[in-house]
Amino acid sequence: MSDADRRRRAAGSLEAQVMAVLWAASAPMTPAEVNAQVGADLAYNTVQTILSRLADKHLVQRAPRGRAHVYWPTRDEAAAAAEKLRATLSGVGDREQVLQQFAASLDDQEAELLRKMLRDRGARS
Repeated sequence: MSDADRRRRAAGSLEAQVMAVLWAASAPMTPAEVNAQVGADLAYNTVQTILSRLADKHLVQRAPRGRAHVYWPTRDEAAAAAEKLRATLSGVGDREQVLQQFAASLDDQEAELLRKMLRDRGARS
């Protein structure tokens, strides 16, 4: 694995940590507030850069507050996770196989919940 691969993975991991902080927040947060929550001895500029990149990806919105900006997620955690699942599914050749593997990985409670949701969806159609 190259140094560039390690940096990309770390950036994705940091983005996930920042998003988790924003999803858990009850109000928009400044970079300093996010930095205090994320911890991990990150520099303020690193958190600010991550927030800017998340804004560029339309995952967060920002607005000025004094000399800083505040940030908040554009969608909740469940909607973001569902979007990732849809993107993953659309990027594979054999969608049926992926869905079979996913269904096989569910525990009994999760499988029953999914069956119920699909039944409810069918009843609405």
